[in-house]
Amino acid sequence: MPRVHWIPLAALPVLVAAGVQFSGAAFVASSADPSNALSAHSDWSVPTASASAIARTTAGATGSIKAGASYYVYANASDTGNPASGVASVTTNVSALTSAGGTVSLTAGSYAVGAATYAYRSAAQTAKSSLAAGSYAYTLTLADAAANSGTQSGFSVTVDATAPSAADVQSTNVAGGTAGKPDAGDQIVLTFSEPIDPSSILAGWTGATASVVVRITEGGAGNDALTIRNSTNSAQLPLGSVNLARTDFVTATRDFGASGTAATMVQSGNAIALTLGTPSGTTGTAAGAAAMIWTPVATATDVAGNAAATTARTETGTADLDF
Repeated sequence: MPRVHWIPLAALPVLVAAGVQFSGAAFVASSADPSNALSAHSDWSVPTASASAIARTTAGATGSIKAGASYYVYANASDTGNPASGVASVTTNVSALTSAGGTVSLTAGSYAVGAATYAYRSAAQTAKSSLAAGSYAYTLTLADAAANSGTQSGFSVTVDATAPSAADVQSTNVAGGTAGKPDAGDQIVLTFSEPIDPSSILAGWTGATASVVVRITEGGAGNDALTIRNSTNSAQLPLGSVNLARTDFVTATRDFGASGTAATMVQSGNAIALTLGTPSGTTGTAAGAAAMIWTPVATATDVAGNAAATTARTETGTADLDF
C-alpha cells in the first residue's frame, strides 16, 4: 500500500495521497512516484507602480494636457518576491481620454520628463478633441513573469482649457545694493496665473536654475525695457518684455551676465525669478518710483500647452524704486 505524505505549507496545507496529483496557485506535486518533486514559485506578489504621470509629447512637465493634445503615459514599476520574477508588462487604460480606448502598452526604457525619470512609457496617444476641462482618472495593469497581475488605480491628469496670463511683476534689490540701480544680484520676478511649461521658454529647461542674459535696453525718448536672452546672448527668450516705466536706468544697452557672473532664471510654481549677473557697463540710479509693466508673449505655454495671453500687467502694490 502506498504511503501517504503530508506536506505542510503555511499558506496552503495540502494532503498528497498516493497516486494523486494536484496543482495549486504556486505548486504541482505527486507522491506516488519518488521521482515526482514539489515545485514552488517564490514570487506570489503583484508588481506595483510607484509613480505614473501623463504629459504632452512636447512638454517639459507633467500633469496637464488640453483637448486634442498628443500625450504620453509614464510609469515606474517594480516587482517583489524571493527572488522577484520581474515586471513582465505594464499597460494602461486611458479610455476616458482617448477615443481609441482599450489597453495601451508601455515600453521599458529610460524616459526623462520634467525633473523625473520613468522606466516605462506608452506610444503617443491623442486626447479627444471634445474633452471638457477637469480631472480624468486612468489605471495601470501590471504583470510579472510568474503570472501575477493586478490593476492599480489612483492616477489622474488634468485637462486644462485656460490660457495662462501675467499676474504680477516685481523687483528686489540685492542685500547691500543701491536701491533703484540695476546691479548684479538684483532680482526681477515674473509671475503667471499658473505654472508655465519650462520647455516652452527654453528647450530642455526643467525649471531648475539656468544661466541666461538679462538685457536692459535704453529707451531713447521712451522708457527703458528689460528682456531675457539665452546664455549665449544669441536669442531672446519668450518671456516678453518689461517696460521699466523710467528712462534713467541705463544710458545705453546693458547686458547682465554676458560676461563675468551669469544671470540666472529659476522657476518656482507660477513664478520665474531672474537674478541679474555682471553688467556690461555702468548703470544709472532711478530718481523716483515707478510701476513696471510686463507684456508676455504667446510662445510661452502652460503645462497643458495653452498659449499665454499677451495682455500687459502693471506691477501691483505701491509704486517704488525698482532694483
